[in-house]
Amino acid sequence: MRTGVAIFLILITVKVSGQTDSLRLRNDTIPERVYLLQTVERDGVSLPEIQIKEVTVAGTRATSRKSVIRKYDRLIYNLKRVYPYSMIVSVKLDRVNEDMSAITGEKERRQYLKEFEKDVFREYEDDIRNMTITQGRLLIKLIDRETQNTSYDLIKQYRGGLSAAFWQGIARIFGTNLKEEYDPYGTDFMIELIIQDIEAGRL
Repeated sequence: MRTGVAIFLILITVKVSGQTDSLRLRNDTIPERVYLLQTVERDGVSLPEIQIKEVTVAGTRATSRKSVIRKYDRLIYNLKRVYPYSMIVSVKLDRVNEDMSAITGEKERRQYLKEFEKDVFREYEDDIRNMTITQGRLLIKLIDRETQNTSYDLIKQYRGGLSAAFWQGIARIFGTNLKEEYDPYGTDFMIELIIQDIEAGRL
């Protein structure tokens, strides 16, 4: 860097020296304060040099503004699509817990869960099947946000460990993870901001 600066300053010096007569004719344009350069000898050659502040240059990945906006708009669209279902899961879970607390027999509890599952499946099957994989991943995150439980933990709690392991295997085939947790202060901070806007009616 210093060599480049020195060459640049030499060019300026040569140019000014060649314009001495011109400068004498226009002495009103010469600044009142003049800064003298220090001379440094390098490899037997005296060169003018000046100290400049260190500059840090940080590169960023070339991403078009339109591409970023499209991704953001798509995230908003997907979240508005799946957010209501995460709320439904939360409400349904509260209802199940309340009903189950009044059922004492293990057989009756299993029968209740079976019937409840059929009703929910019949009501929301078409909606869930029409979701994209991306929307499904977001729903898994939002379920954890609303219930404080991962989808895997919920299945394990109400259907057993074997069923949870089975559905986790299916989810893995489609590139999702039922154990994924919601991180509003880390990887999911943008999702959290959008959800807050949705809840406040701004989106």
